[in-house]
Amino acid sequence: MIEVLVAMLVFSVGLLGAAGLMVLAARSNQVAYLRTQVTFLAQNMAERMQANPIGVWNGEYNGRYPDTSAQDCASGCTPSQLALHDRQRWSSQLKTFLPHVEASIRCSSEGLSHPPAREQLPLRPPYGGNCSMVVSWAERRLTEVDAPRQSFAWEFQP
Repeated sequence: MIEVLVAMLVFSVGLLGAAGLMVLAARSNQVAYLRTQVTFLAQNMAERMQANPIGVWNGEYNGRYPDTSAQDCASGCTPSQLALHDRQRWSSQLKTFLPHVEASIRCSSEGLSHPPAREQLPLRPPYGGNCSMVVSWAERRLTEVDAPRQSFAWEFQP
């Protein structure tokens, strides 16, 4: 009888350990998913910016995200309107795919010895300057204000 009770105890401890490992694996999988989403969203915005260099160097993408801008470009846009449209779309994606997200983009052409003329901006290659993007989010959907946050920071040239 005692042997059966000891066997049941050992078996139940083993099952608890296996359940704990499954919970840990699920959390790790969610963390990996969120980090993949951040990388995808950052690359998405960098490509949008690369397609609109005039908007980038006019500072139209600089700011904090998500924002409440709204612009419809169905019938065409100026570079400024396209930047507003891109901001709206990216803000929507950030809110959809990441919990408790905050982001910022800052582009600067400081340090360039010969800044390009306005008519040269659409030409390739890029004329230097750097953009920095920072995205921070909570890895778990907690309601706590002080939930641990993760950050993704990227320096790039659009």
